[in-house]
Amino acid sequence: MSTEHPPQHATDNDTADDRSARRAVTIFPVLVLAAGALGLLLPGSFAGWGESVPYLLGVVMFCMGITMTPQDFRGVARRPWAVALGLVAHYVIMPGLGWAIAHLLQLPPQLAAGVILVGCAPSGTASNVVTYLARGDVALSVSVATVSTLVAPLVTPPLTLLLAGEYLPVDAGSMVVDILKTVLLPVLAGLAVRLLASRYVQRALPVLPWLSAVTIGVIVTVVVAGSADAIKSAALLVFVAVVLHNGLGLALGYGAGRLTRLGEPASRAMAFEVGMQNSGLAASLATAHFSPLAALPAAVFSVWHNISGALAAAWLSRRRH
Repeated sequence: MSTEHPPQHATDNDTADDRSARRAVTIFPVLVLAAGALGLLLPGSFAGWGESVPYLLGVVMFCMGITMTPQDFRGVARRPWAVALGLVAHYVIMPGLGWAIAHLLQLPPQLAAGVILVGCAPSGTASNVVTYLARGDVALSVSVATVSTLVAPLVTPPLTLLLAGEYLPVDAGSMVVDILKTVLLPVLAGLAVRLLASRYVQRALPVLPWLSAVTIGVIVTVVVAGSADAIKSAALLVFVAVVLHNGLGLALGYGAGRLTRLGEPASRAMAFEVGMQNSGLAASLATAHFSPLAALPAAVFSVWHNISGALAAAWLSRRRH
């Protein structure tokens, strides 16, 4: 979910920001869960909506772009080593886990490709809020999320081809074009609007997280409706795969931060930047390039990683650095 970046220096006095962020992270999984239930119960009502998914994702990414500031990019320049480490950890750990879990659970080709595609997606757009709640390094979280999104057109398609190509044909060139159209261009457009009309954008910022949340909810509804029949038979298997993927990603991301001695706050940021994925993009790409069934792992991930992220943040926030 695209959100206005939380304060870079959170303190115990940030009660209003805490309440706003906690409300967003609490309501969002409930909204996505309700959206998935709607798609499952009334699949016929959303027949033919699949073509709208890339455009809906473009709205989410535009909202993400419009919340960016030059400060985000200065953060990358100030800490290139930490950002590079987060980027490598993200694009090594999650794709590798997706491939390993697909083999471990002997997933059918469509589901295997879907799980791997989730792993190859950039960081999740709610990761900076969850990092804030966990009292982690928000500046690092924002920097890694920004860079992972901007390099996605160059990284996600070849990784998907390498790891999912054994299951299904992957048109990496077409996937690059789709990511450029649905991710990079909307993000850059949002950033341009923020720079050129900051006075008006500032007034709209409180609305943007909810616009993103509702739009992601619609995406989940459409994706679930497109594979409603398959969900009834594959739901448990997909849920196990998603919980393993997300849980191991959080743990290994945190471990990577500790192993490289980034410190406790940065390690917490690494956990969420590795373990939380842009599952909306994965669902869009899976629907366009594979099948609605292949988008099922992304739909489940959309719900689960926000629940697990909120729980992990609550636990970590009670531990001392």
